[in-house]
Amino acid sequence: MQADDIVQDVFIKLFENLDNIHNKQSIQFWLFKTARNQIIGFLRSTKTKKLISEAADIDEVEISSDSSLEDEIENKELNKLILNELENMNEDFREVFVLKEYSGLSYKEIASLIDIDEDLVKSRLYKARQKLINKISKLV
Repeated sequence: MQADDIVQDVFIKLFENLDNIHNKQSIQFWLFKTARNQIIGFLRSTKTKKLISEAADIDEVEISSDSSLEDEIENKELNKLILNELENMNEDFREVFVLKEYSGLSYKEIASLIDIDEDLVKSRLYKARQKLINKISKLV
């Protein structure tokens, strides 16, 4: 279970460095950055370049009871389309999209996390969204 080992390593590093983190509000950011670095290290060491962007089985996504069955099915299908398109997307665009849309990080946090300019984050996010819109609009 490499994922379990990576999570364990991240939290060991957190506890080892807890005194060095001056702003306790930034622990979430520190965890993201450390986890990202651990995963990249693992992928490099195993020479595997494919990132897994689907964090959970799409069938486990809960939809509020206010929606109809038709809306629920449509939402699940749309989520499957998005996840499929993310798998086929350039890694740089996918990473920025996932950090913004699924992790809720700010442009500034993403820029710092992946060590790029904030304007490049905005550009990549715009292009990722446009690619998704173009691909999904053709399929729907």
